[in-house]
Amino acid sequence: MSEAGTGTDGPDGVPVFDNAFRLRLLELFRWRRDVRRFRATPVAPEVLDGLLEVACLAPSVGLSQPWRFVTVDSTARRAAVRVNFENCNAQCLASQAPERAASYARLKLAGLDEAPCHIAVFADADPAQGHGLGRGTMPEVTAYSAVMAVHTLWLAARALGLGLGWVSILDPVSLSTVLEVPADWTFIGYFCLGYPQDENETPELERAGWEQRRSATAAHIRR
Repeated sequence: MSEAGTGTDGPDGVPVFDNAFRLRLLELFRWRRDVRRFRATPVAPEVLDGLLEVACLAPSVGLSQPWRFVTVDSTARRAAVRVNFENCNAQCLASQAPERAASYARLKLAGLDEAPCHIAVFADADPAQGHGLGRGTMPEVTAYSAVMAVHTLWLAARALGLGLGWVSILDPVSLSTVLEVPADWTFIGYFCLGYPQDENETPELERAGWEQRRSATAAHIRR
């Protein structure tokens, strides 16, 4: 028998995930946050490499593993991403309903200046790996698979005390040009990674009054 909460192998070699482990896993899910404020503490290269290895354990359609991680270290490229965000954010602010504009303007929607690590995630739209299995009728599943890798990365980072922030207010075409990636890659998101300035179980947008998290009941439809 395994020790409580360790998830060690049982007699048949299959990992045992007991109730103590499941409760800790639930805590990990609850404490995963979209982080916007980071400390200046650097992230060791081996930590980042390890996180990307874990991300590659994510499920993918046809075992295609279409995710592509682009770490952005260049000061010039980071500056170009910042300009991209500022332009898009200004457009988003202008499009807000009057009663929402002031609230939107107060939100801190990027950690671009503080986060020590920047990672752009793309999906190869038609990877040779997987031989097309499972995507003949739904080619968009390559992008979905890349999103699964992001979620896996997010949880693995949180387990190490790191935070991930998703910057989605960007122009994908401009970003792809700045990062010089293949034209057929689909942009998934730009992510800031680092140690968060503070910790909270409640999402920042909920604390700011922007939106409330719904229960599963609201999203569950029975047929």
